[in-house]
Amino acid sequence: MENLDLTVLRNLLQWRRAGQKALLATVVRTWGSSPRPVGSIMALCESGAVVGSVSGGCIEDDLIYRYSRANTPQGSAAIEGISHDIPSGPPERVTYGVTADEAHRFGLPCGGTLELLLEFNPEVAPLETLVQTLTDGHMMERHTAIATGEVKLVPASKPQALSDDGTTLRNSFGPEYRMLLIGAGQLTEYLATMALFCGFAVTVCDPREEYRGNWQVAGVKLDAGMPDDVVTAFNVDRRTCVIALTHDPKLDDLALLEALGSEAFYVGAIGSRRNNEARRARMIEHFDQTEDSLAAMRGPIGIYIGSKTPPEIAVSVMAEVLALKNAVPLPRDMQVGPAKEQLQPGSGTAAVCFSGQRTA
Repeated sequence: MENLDLTVLRNLLQWRRAGQKALLATVVRTWGSSPRPVGSIMALCESGAVVGSVSGGCIEDDLIYRYSRANTPQGSAAIEGISHDIPSGPPERVTYGVTADEAHRFGLPCGGTLELLLEFNPEVAPLETLVQTLTDGHMMERHTAIATGEVKLVPASKPQALSDDGTTLRNSFGPEYRMLLIGAGQLTEYLATMALFCGFAVTVCDPREEYRGNWQVAGVKLDAGMPDDVVTAFNVDRRTCVIALTHDPKLDDLALLEALGSEAFYVGAIGSRRNNEARRARMIEHFDQTEDSLAAMRGPIGIYIGSKTPPEIAVSVMAEVLALKNAVPLPRDMQVGPAKEQLQPGSGTAAVCFSGQRTA
């Protein structure tokens, strides 16, 4: 499953190539609580088809009602103020949730307000270039002149926050986030499935035929190479995470070392605290590593939710990966090591589950 922005843009391009009217909606500003962050996009076709999201659904419904022919009964008179068609012309701004009644009507959180920029019938050529660039794995900024709707594409080296100075809307788009998993065991199947649904492109590397032969998750690329060679050839960038899941130092350690020398936003390995300490000691003793050079290697991986089974462990790991991807700092008591230390007898800390209830 590709990332949501690329899915939106690809569908928008398909509609416009077919000669259908369509609009692109971008969240450009929010006040208070909002269901979708600034920079979120959705596309609406004149047929009523929608891809992407700018809210929990009610705002999408309103846009469909206002701009879709699917909501115009044949032969009926136009309703005043409602076009039921996607117009031509420059972009328009629309704000939802200004009043308490609107916030309730559109399902916005208490006090939530958001502003959208609607671009009508985007030109095909810039869309083709943008979609192809993202498909090729490169980042791009899309600059939209608000007075005319003219689009300019600018290559980018890193993601930037959306910018709207009243004259130009600048929104950066990146290729898919990628996840490289070392080992094709049962835990990997659960984690790969979750990553696919979260929009990651997933590759699983395992030179062991007995593990690859039982792989059952569709949409995942399997690689039989040695893990360190695969990491080297993977062109790891800041939108990539590398996770070792074999428990076998011959497969995990060299791959982790290669990943640590890259721009990967997440590098980690499965294992207990004791196994993690032993791994670090091996790398320091045999591979000339230091505590500083190993600082980015996460382990034990995941957030502490008391997980024991493979699917629960996968949930824990995926949550930590998403937190780092979204630049959300994790409280210390959610990290596996510190959390388990608090639960040790004699720690002086009552066990507290993450719902806030005391369990001891």
